Parts: sequence; structure tokens; C-alpha cells
Amino acid sequence: MSAITQAMILAAGKGTRLRPLTLETPKPLIEVGGQPLIIWHIKALQAVGITDITINASWLADKLMDTLGDGSQYGVTLHWSVEDDEPLETAGGIFHALQTGKLQDAPFILVNSDVWTTFDFAQLRNYELGADQRAHLLLIDNPEHNDGGDFAINNGLASEQPIGDGDKYTFAGISVLSPRLVDGLVTGQSAALAPLLKKAMIKFQVTAEVVTDNWIDVGTEARLMQVNTFIETKGVGTHRGA
Repeated sequence: MSAITQAMILAAGKGTRLRPLTLETPKPLIEVGGQPLIIWHIKALQAVGITDITINASWLADKLMDTLGDGSQYGVTLHWSVEDDEPLETAGGIFHALQTGKLQDAPFILVNSDVWTTFDFAQLRNYELGADQRAHLLLIDNPEHNDGGDFAINNGLASEQPIGDGDKYTFAGISVLSPRLVDGLVTGQSAALAPLLKKAMIKFQVTAEVVTDNWIDVGTEARLMQVNTFIETKGVGTHRGA
């Protein structure tokens, strides 16, 4: 079994729900607990030995790249996958990074830059996808803003709907993906990840697990205040990763 050596952080969105904060500051650079949100992820990945990190960028890409540079200040190597002014969405961004060689053709950890969590990425570093497996998703109990959930788990397999009285959970924005998941897309195509995951679920190619780590989608000013209060109250220092 070979450990996963690369990760991709999705950072191309415009952060419209956080405006006006994101009109001049890319969402991943919004400060959480005294440092840019994306730095929590970079530090967490570096702490478990994942130092090859691809970041896609579109909205205010220059500011994002100028701030983070080549990653050497954080002990990592950052590969920038720059998209046009209109982001290619999640799956399109992954495909673009693969096509341009910014992301290697091997399994990788995928992280949404707009979530904050205390999850330890060491739990995924040695995760091995099966030959036909396309993804392994981390799910959490549903927060108030997504009480209907996203996916269910049936015998370890992710599905759109639960069997019987099973529960649905919220996708945490953290996963291990196979590049094969985005096979079939074309260069420059804008495509979301969820429909591809659902197609793979029908073929029993997606597994999932529920995690109980602290987690919040920093999508609004109210939730930004919430996570900052949590970090201050609980004493989660900036030396910690995501």
C-alpha cells in the first residue's frame, strides 16, 4: 500500500455569500482564528507529510498567489491551477488541473477551502482506493443550514438516499478521489462534482464514513463569527492545522 502524496484545495469560487468581505479579498484568505482560512488546511496537510498541494484559483487569483507564493514558507510545494475569470466549478477545476499537469494522475485528498475543521488528515493519508473505487467521502451530522443532508451510507457505500429509516448526512468537503472520477469531461468544461459522485454511487464506486470532528462551512458572515468565537473559546491555536 502506498500513501497518498498529493492534495488539491478548491479555492476558485467567488465567495458571493460573504460579500462585501470577498469583493477585494479572495474567500480562502478571509481570516479565521488569526490566519487565512486556507492556511489551516495547508498546515494540516503539511503536518501529516502531504507537501505536494495543488490549488485552483480564479476570482482574485493574483492576490491569492501573491499571498501564498510557492508554499515554501509553509514547508510545502504549491502548484497553481489558474482558471479564467469564470471558475470551472469543482469537477471542471479538477479536470483542468489534471490536464495541465498541476495535479498528478494518482489518488489525492480533496479539500474545500471554505470549510474549517479539526479533522486530522493522517486518517486519510494511507487510505487506498479500490480498483473500481472513485471516491471516499467524509460526512458529518447535518448542520442547521443543511438539515436535509446530502448523502446516506449503506453498508459503507455512499448513496443519494438511505435504505429504510437510515439517515442522510452532510458532505464535509473532504474526500479521497480517483482522477478517474472526472474522466469524460472536456477541456474548459464547467462541471460540478456532485453529479459525477451520484453517477459513481449508482455503480457502487463511492464509499463514505461519518466523522465527528469540529467542522463548519464558513459560508456566511454569521458562520465566520461563529468559527472565530469557537476558536477563541476553545483555545484552538493557529499552530494547528485544519
